[in-house]
Amino acid sequence: MPRCTKRPGAGLPNASMVLGVLSIASFWVFGLGFALGVGAVACGALATSRSHVADDEAASLRALLGALAGVAGITASAIALTPLLPHL
Repeated sequence: MPRCTKRPGAGLPNASMVLGVLSIASFWVFGLGFALGVGAVACGALATSRSHVADDEAASLRALLGALAGVAGITASAIALTPLLPHL
């Protein structure tokens, strides 16, 4: 019977997706959308550097989409917070 061994970093593509979606959803909260977006990009980049993720097409796509969602969250946060910068 084959054993199911969990590889280190196997959850990074999913974490990247979750953080990316949350960064888009919370772009209007001061700094939260930006921080979650940075986390999504970092998890996505780290996940794509793992060989077992690069071999798995679905995991690689999840990592890429999570990183792209993180970039969208960072961009939306920057646009939403730009008018507030002179008042800080």
